[in-house]
Amino acid sequence: MSALDPQTLFQEYNGSENAGFATIHAPVHHTPGGTPYLQVPGVVTLARPQTNPTGLAGFLDGFDTSLGFSHYLDDPTTLPESSQLCKIAGQTCYMSFGPKRTMNENASRYFENLKSSGHGSVFEHANFSLLLYGVSRSLTHELIRHRAGMGFSQLSQRYVSGRMLRFVERPEYRDDAQLHTQFEQRVDRAAEEYAQLTKRLLEMQKEGSTILSAEARTDLRKKVQQAARSVLPNETEAPIVVTGNVRSWRHVIEMRADAHAETEIRELAVRIFLCLHLADPILFGDYEIEQLADGTHAVKTGYRKV
Repeated sequence: MSALDPQTLFQEYNGSENAGFATIHAPVHHTPGGTPYLQVPGVVTLARPQTNPTGLAGFLDGFDTSLGFSHYLDDPTTLPESSQLCKIAGQTCYMSFGPKRTMNENASRYFENLKSSGHGSVFEHANFSLLLYGVSRSLTHELIRHRAGMGFSQLSQRYVSGRMLRFVERPEYRDDAQLHTQFEQRVDRAAEEYAQLTKRLLEMQKEGSTILSAEARTDLRKKVQQAARSVLPNETEAPIVVTGNVRSWRHVIEMRADAHAETEIRELAVRIFLCLHLADPILFGDYEIEQLADGTHAVKTGYRKV
């Protein structure tokens, strides 16, 4: 196994960046029957920290001038806003605003010390929001087990119609002609069966079926779709917006981008790491990417469970 440069892999995955917001898009494919599906995860950075260090001026000026706290804001080195936020939080713990403080140019060393000592609470102040798509329902069922420090908003199969149905092909199927063909046939059947069920349930509803009745129009639609979704496989795409603090995202990366993690979720976790590393190469700079024997990638760090 050999270590890879994050920027190189980011480009290999056709990643793009705009004003510090990283994106790795996933192309959409179609079966011969026209059913849309995706083969790799997509990651879109929706939000990242915006920090206001100058707001500290009134606070710092309120201390004895001999402490030199007012010069804290004169640091000439600019940090990623997430690193700046976490550094301010950490230095507040010890009132390390004087001339002997760790300067921004040494921020990497500062955070290395925090990581090595397990002082992970400082990393909880910076949050990133990501849109994840090209991910299956089975993957998101694993992902949402990461509850601490995370927020989730996921596509609802009760409220979204079959017109938005897409599926996700597992990595193991892509390069095997038989498995790939079977996948395409399977999702074509699932899409068709869903459409047939929806049609029949709507007919029953119009005929006055009690179990499908409702007063509100949205509830009528929901009654049909919640019944029809029972035939959808775990391969159904389940887009999800996830917000997490840096400490929580680090835990996701360490657990799910590990060489022993499940293949599909590892593909996602590696892409999450690449987008977060681009946003803040200091807070996520201790990770190494490995290319495994099967050609896939994994991420590891010497500072687990910060």
